Amino acid sequence: MYFNEEIETLPRLALEALQLKRLQGMLERVFVNVPFYRETFLKHGIKPGDVKSLDDLHRLPFTLKQDMRDSYPYGLFAAPMEDIVRIHASSGTTGKPTVVGYTRQDINIWSELMARSFVAAGVHKGDVIHNAYGYGLFTGGLGAHYGAENLGASVIPMSGGNTKRQILIMKDFGSTVLTCTPSYSLYLAEAALEEGVDITSLNLRVGIFGAEPWSESMRQEIQEKLNISAIDIYGLSEIMGPGVAIECQEAKCGLHIWEDHFIPEIIDPETGERVPDGELGELVITTITKEGIPLLRYRTRDITSISYEPCSCGRTHARIARMSGRSDDMLIIRGVNVFPSQIESILMQVEGVEPYYLLIVDRKDNLDSLEVQVEVDERLFSDEVKHLQSLAFTIEKQIKDLLGITCKVRLVEPKTIMRSEGKAKRVIDNRVR
Repeated sequence: MYFNEEIETLPRLALEALQLKRLQGMLERVFVNVPFYRETFLKHGIKPGDVKSLDDLHRLPFTLKQDMRDSYPYGLFAAPMEDIVRIHASSGTTGKPTVVGYTRQDINIWSELMARSFVAAGVHKGDVIHNAYGYGLFTGGLGAHYGAENLGASVIPMSGGNTKRQILIMKDFGSTVLTCTPSYSLYLAEAALEEGVDITSLNLRVGIFGAEPWSESMRQEIQEKLNISAIDIYGLSEIMGPGVAIECQEAKCGLHIWEDHFIPEIIDPETGERVPDGELGELVITTITKEGIPLLRYRTRDITSISYEPCSCGRTHARIARMSGRSDDMLIIRGVNVFPSQIESILMQVEGVEPYYLLIVDRKDNLDSLEVQVEVDERLFSDEVKHLQSLAFTIEKQIKDLLGITCKVRLVEPKTIMRSEGKAKRVIDNRVR
């Protein structure tokens, strides 16, 4: 099933021709309307007309998150403020927030891409979508909301928080689709159990989860605990919000990125050079239809790979692999590159381990150390000390064998690690002062 079959199944040559036409138009717009890009082009001796093919894209400079912060709040806008109908912003936890503006046409495109994404995930007009993504400056809530309405489904604008009420509403309103972060979905399952509600008996059948990296093991945990099909969705506020890419229900083998609006590249995060298809690298996205704040070769810092192989669902748009982490969140521990999601995958294979963990990185006497705190279920925690010690040793050995790093595993009681209603905090790096 498709939302826009003609575009979603467009042959590759036609799709690339559309991309090139839209890219060339976008470059002309930013050169005329955005001083930052005009100055950057002139500095590099580039004119918009120099781009004759998609292969010329790699000649153009990158756009960084810092460029957006340096242009705070409206310096990268390509449309006048009288044409901007909505403004979103990132949380700004590591500096000034990144601000994005949307014209009416941007909002229309966003709502269509979210509707496309919902249909790809197996959602239809008769569904009741329980939207637990946060509303407000965060793009998640309103992005999913507008897409649901465009599809014609019923949307419950719950936002985050008030977990007990979330469970009551899902039960009473007959919610069939859940949208939130993957970690919050597990928190909902845990909270439902405490309230005496069997969440697997509800009408939920599909969960659409994003906003944080999560592993295949975590997917299996969610599907088992909520009795749903768990779908990975990808987006970022700088590019649009949720709905940039999503898995299809049929294959669940990579996330289709909507190439009629975005051009993806995978680069080596160190050199900036493109890597061959199928190899891991940093995702770079160029927006080719955005009017409010078009971005050229934006470095997302998300680590993935790309495939142009045909998909069994019939969609022709390229697929990016599940995000394995971020180049700027990557932990380097005694020279070894480690992503939290890699450790999560190991933990989720261990019987009796709960999907709540915390990585604490420290440095003593110029030597990095890693402590992995992970919850175990009540039955295991009440077991003999020697059994817990054996389990901790087993996990330490698996992490050593698979990732090549030595760590200390500390098993903690259930509900010890702080729960999150949004993105879960997985790492405390005490080396950063």
